Amino acid sequence: MKKLLIIPIIAVVLVLSEKIEAQDIKQLTFDEVIKLAEEQSPNALMAKHRFRASYWQYRTFVAQYRPSLTLAGTTPDYSTAYDKVWNSITSSYDYRATNTLSNLGSLSLSQNIGLTGGSVSLNSDLTIFNDFENGTRKYITAPLSIGLNQPLFRYNALKWQKKTEPLKFEAAKKTFLSNIESVHQQAVNNFFSLALAQINKQISEMNYSNADTLWRIAKGRYDLGTIAEDELLQMQLSWLNAETARKEAEMNLRDREIRLRSFLGFNENVRVELILPNQIPALQVSTQEVFDLAMVNNPEMLMQQLTLLTAQSSVAQAKAERGLNANLIASFGLRDQDPNFDLAYTSPNQQQRVRVGFTMPILDWGLGRGKYKMAQSSLELAQVQSQQAIVDFQQNLYLDVEQFNLQAAQVGIAAKSDTVAQKMFEVTKQRFLIGKIAVLELNNADTKKDQNRRAYVQSLQNYWSYFYNLRNLTLFDFINKRPLETDYEKLLQ
Repeated sequence: MKKLLIIPIIAVVLVLSEKIEAQDIKQLTFDEVIKLAEEQSPNALMAKHRFRASYWQYRTFVAQYRPSLTLAGTTPDYSTAYDKVWNSITSSYDYRATNTLSNLGSLSLSQNIGLTGGSVSLNSDLTIFNDFENGTRKYITAPLSIGLNQPLFRYNALKWQKKTEPLKFEAAKKTFLSNIESVHQQAVNNFFSLALAQINKQISEMNYSNADTLWRIAKGRYDLGTIAEDELLQMQLSWLNAETARKEAEMNLRDREIRLRSFLGFNENVRVELILPNQIPALQVSTQEVFDLAMVNNPEMLMQQLTLLTAQSSVAQAKAERGLNANLIASFGLRDQDPNFDLAYTSPNQQQRVRVGFTMPILDWGLGRGKYKMAQSSLELAQVQSQQAIVDFQQNLYLDVEQFNLQAAQVGIAAKSDTVAQKMFEVTKQRFLIGKIAVLELNNADTKKDQNRRAYVQSLQNYWSYFYNLRNLTLFDFINKRPLETDYEKLLQ
């Protein structure tokens, strides 16, 4: 019987222990939340993958400027058909049955020429031709040949890519840093949303406890006839409202906790408790310094440069396509054939080929001119938009700097107001307990206490929001006085 009782007891203990372990409570400081958001939040991981895509796009561009070695072949190439063959005796074509097998291999080393937009290549070919109908075999060789493919008077895409692609990659680096700072800003908002919910929960618990105590005191005074019924009802209403506020604060706390937990990538078994930062850096920034840093580091400025370059590239392309276009193809090499493989490489003959193809629009009803004018208009529009974007950016930047420089004083005032409001409530409460003041004055002091506590938390949020906004705009660490950096090689692992 004892053994039968022990088994369910052990089961209950195991279940309770699993629940306790499942509820992993993490107490996090502000700095820890910022760090976790940077390392493991889904938004930070998405920024990482976007940078990887930009990196491989840049690597693809770099590869175009490097030699490429290619092996190509056709093996086997078997044919049984009637082929048309010229008969010099009868001066006519004959159709003869064939039974052939060919094997072709080609090794090519090619290099793009960015300056001219052409390409040069070295090639070596070997063909083995078997004629089963006649029982013969031939080795056709091209030991070495050099080729040139050079566009003339045409748009040089490689030249423009050499200007735009490095700028794109640099913008991608700075965009990654900017995205991480955006993650920091989101972390600030989520942190203080939960912190405020925690404060509201504490306030609601305290208010409920105070309301319960005061209502009980009021009932005793009412029974003694020292207060009127309306004051008693006022205290009861305050107690009921405090109970409602407590339940609402509990629901809001759970909602904000779920949001932060999801943002940081935690599962549902993690409970989060936050520790408010009690200090802020004594920091004032110079408007000119912020402006200079932003003009150099902000990815939006690089994107404006890239937009102008892209528009200029379109103008160059439209201009090239409206006139004469030509292409020069030239090759020089050696070639031989022999039934014996060794002899197929002994006495090669020279072979040369030069070809120039061209296109010249004679009548296009203004199509080329129209495309050119459209590209010019797009360039002029891009220039105006870029200038306006820079002006707007500068104006907003000045406002952001002024707002940030005010926040430290605002935090100080809010902290002092919070302390004063707390003391005022305690004094008012004691005066109410001895019957010196009415209920309305007590409720007013209670409301101010709560308002100033929330205002202090909000002032902290405003300070850190403006701080990380400036970091995002300038990609500069104002506390340590150095540019923001990261290990880009590590991002690719």
